[in-house]
Amino acid sequence: MTPSDYPPRSLLYVPGSNARALEKAQGLAADLLIIDLEDAVPADRKIEARAAMRNAVEAGYPGKRVAVRVNATGSWEQEADIAALYGLAIDAVVLPKVDAVADLEPVRGLGVPILAMIETPVAIYAARDIAADQAVTGLIAGLNDLAHELKLPDGMDRSAMSHAIQAIVLAARAAGVWAFDGVYNAIDDAAGFAAEAAEGRRLGFDGKSLIHPSQVDPCNAAFAPSEREIAAAEALIAAATGGAQRHDGRMIEDMHVAAARALLERAKK
Repeated sequence: MTPSDYPPRSLLYVPGSNARALEKAQGLAADLLIIDLEDAVPADRKIEARAAMRNAVEAGYPGKRVAVRVNATGSWEQEADIAALYGLAIDAVVLPKVDAVADLEPVRGLGVPILAMIETPVAIYAARDIAADQAVTGLIAGLNDLAHELKLPDGMDRSAMSHAIQAIVLAARAAGVWAFDGVYNAIDDAAGFAAEAAEGRRLGFDGKSLIHPSQVDPCNAAFAPSEREIAAAEALIAAATGGAQRHDGRMIEDMHVAAARALLERAKK
């Protein structure tokens, strides 16, 4: 799983300690399943979660990309998490609380792409170097932790984190890697989720991390080209003759044609 592949739209966290969730995930349309050994697992169930994760991955999720979120560098749980991953065929490891390139070191030996979570003010300033590391295939915005670190009175107010959010996208794009939006906590607020997912796409994210199966389908819809976008892309390509020209009331050039072709390729996935 590298940036040359099509990025996942929906990244669903599945608690490693929840056997029913691990089984149910097989039938979900999430583009990437992230089996979680970190925040979703109580401290007294970490050993159980590692064993369940191994069993689930070994049993397989045919046709699905699978990642595992380990505990953060510096935590005493991380070494056991990494040991539990050796020999498993996974597509990526998700590393939380990456504040510096040095935090990537413990998971390099796994030889799989790293999705680095940017969750603190320190990480925002280091995001460019983190994204540029050869082992990193994408950045995930950890906005819950970031809101806490910023001491925001309302963690759901994304406008208060607009600079940080855009910094994550900019760092990812500068390095040529993926960028994924953070989770939406209100799992019963379908309208709110849809609005935030649409905003995430407008901000340039490739997809969004999710905490509940009900968010998968609306997330896939939000990050997939709409029928209107597909029709507009087809019309632009048909009209293009090379160089700068007027089309549908605006000026287009070769980069717009390339973007339209990429959108149509994405629509096939």
